[in-house]
Amino acid sequence: MSLRQQLQGTGVALVTPFTPDFKVDFTSLGKLIDAIIAGGVEYLVTLGTTGETPTLDKQEKMDIINYTFDKVAGRVPVVVGIGGYNTAELIKDLHSFPLDKAVAVLSASPNYNKPSQEGIYQHYQALAEASPKPILLYNVPGRTGRNMTAATTLRLASVPNIAGIKEASGDMAQCALILRDRPKDFLVVSGDDALALAQIACGMDGVISVAANAFPKSFSEMIRLSLKYDFAAAKQITIHYLKLMT
Repeated sequence: MSLRQQLQGTGVALVTPFTPDFKVDFTSLGKLIDAIIAGGVEYLVTLGTTGETPTLDKQEKMDIINYTFDKVAGRVPVVVGIGGYNTAELIKDLHSFPLDKAVAVLSASPNYNKPSQEGIYQHYQALAEASPKPILLYNVPGRTGRNMTAATTLRLASVPNIAGIKEASGDMAQCALILRDRPKDFLVVSGDDALALAQIACGMDGVISVAANAFPKSFSEMIRLSLKYDFAAAKQITIHYLKLMT
């Protein structure tokens, strides 16, 4: 099964619960993982930016990865987030983090630095060469300060070990260009809950969701309906939860 087939549907970018004294609340994280899997989602993403990764230290990140693998226990695929603006440091993380049970690594494009399109390309090419797992690009210009264009995404799609993208630019024309020209096995998922239905209608393979932390059953059903082209039924669920997704 290709990664595009394996990660079709709803992935959930897990939040990181904390105790009142600012320690990772593993008991609550375990309950959350169980509830999300019981809700019928297709896979989980640990240490995405939704998981408070900018404020976690390296040991906390490694502990969360290991705990997530143990708690999931193979019930669904797990993607691990490893992203940032220091390419050399990320390469060290790819070599040192426990990634043996991950199916892929999700990596946001460099934030704050505002690299050129060539700089973004070189950054991801270096990560792809170093990573023991396939890399999923993550374009979220609202947070990084720099959009990764469709041309750059498609150029990267031909790099060995780059398997897909979480596209969160909100630019539907840009999404359409990627979907039109992507390689056959290149995964394209939405990074915007409120636009997921519309983007699946354009050809996306699913979503990596934040909202599905709270209502995984309804949200993942909406995505499955969209993938079956039952947009009338999917629209009713989207409208019901739209205020919570925007």
